[in-house]
Parts: sequence; C-alpha cells; structure tokens
Amino acid sequence: MSDASNSPIDGQVFMLASAKASVDPGTLSELLARVQTHLADRIDTYRREFERVAEDEDREVFLVPTGHWETVGDRLDLGDRERKAVARTHGEQLRRIGSETGRDEEFETALEIREAVVVGR
Repeated sequence: MSDASNSPIDGQVFMLASAKASVDPGTLSELLARVQTHLADRIDTYRREFERVAEDEDREVFLVPTGHWETVGDRLDLGDRERKAVARTHGEQLRRIGSETGRDEEFETALEIREAVVVGR
C-alpha cells in the first residue's frame, strides 16, 4: 500500500511483494486495502484464536494455519494470483520484522508450517 501512514505493510515490503507476485502496485494496493478492512473487522477473533508474534503501534502480526489465505480469498472472491500476492506480502512483512528484531530464523521456520497475517491498528 502506498500510504505508509495507514498501512501495516512497510513500503519496501510492498514493492518487493509487488515485484515478486507480478502484480502492479496499484492493483496490490487496492487488494491490501480490501483485505485490511476484512481483517480489521475480525481482529478480536485473531487475538483469541491465533498466536500473536509481533506488535507495535501500527500493526499486530499473527501466525495462522496453512490455508488461511485460501479461506480469506474465497470470502473476498479473490483470484488465485491475487490471493497469493496478498499472502506473499504478509509473509514478507513478517520476514522484515524478523530481520529487524533478530527473530528471522524463528519466523522463517514458522512460515514453513503456518502463514502470516498482518492487521493494522
């Protein structure tokens, strides 16, 4: 998302994910905004049901079971490429946080069996 002031996704992470997913930045920005609205409406469920592995004033990051993004994609009627782009962006944001906090190995291992969900505050 291009406006860092209201996005839980860092600008560099956004650009990296956009390039890797072969989705233009405008499309990815719209997708992420739509997904954030969906996730924010369910923040209490995430807090109750999933492990929160990181948080700051801008976001909370959860580890969820594999397949979670398929469920979200179905709810929001996302195509396969769109869903993968969103999931990749959230995973890349967790990797970035891991790198900045010295938890990169921990998060990389977690992403082998789970998926990341980043919810803005």
